[in-house]
Amino acid sequence: MLLKTGKIKYFQLRLKKYSLNNKILIGRKIKNICNKNKVKFLVNDDPQLALRLCADGCHLGQKDMNIKEAKKIIGKKIIGVTCHNSLRLAKKALKYKPSYLAFGAFHPSKTKKTKYVADIKIIGKIKKITKTPVVAIGGINSENYKNLLLNNVNFLAISGYIWNNNKYKPLEALEKFK
Repeated sequence: MLLKTGKIKYFQLRLKKYSLNNKILIGRKIKNICNKNKVKFLVNDDPQLALRLCADGCHLGQKDMNIKEAKKIIGKKIIGVTCHNSLRLAKKALKYKPSYLAFGAFHPSKTKKTKYVADIKIIGKIKKITKTPVVAIGGINSENYKNLLLNNVNFLAISGYIWNNNKYKPLEALEKFK
């Protein structure tokens, strides 16, 4: 039901503390829901799991496998890379033609500990050197997302506000994004 709003283009499976078997079981169910709703299904951190689940791609953090190796596993599927607030990391990733670059955290997040704080200026800097889509991550909610869009990010990664919201159920939280 949540995916029928048409607002979700991508769904990332992010199960850090689960066993491989549970990731596979949950991943298969979510992949089916994504397929039914024409939402691209990505796996966080693990190209091998993305391949096993026939996902549309994967997202790589800086401590994960590099893009070159990930492409050997999943081929021409979607591969995104976290660049924190670093133009240097983005340029390094661009050499391997990622599908998107993720920057953040733009705001404090409850989803994971904020190690890197991104400045909104990084978006303008990266947009000057590439047409690769930019994803904003970190603490994004219905109050702060518009500034990111006004600064030309292509996508917003929203997790905690949707799934861990004390005030709204997931669909209600999603509806706050106009």
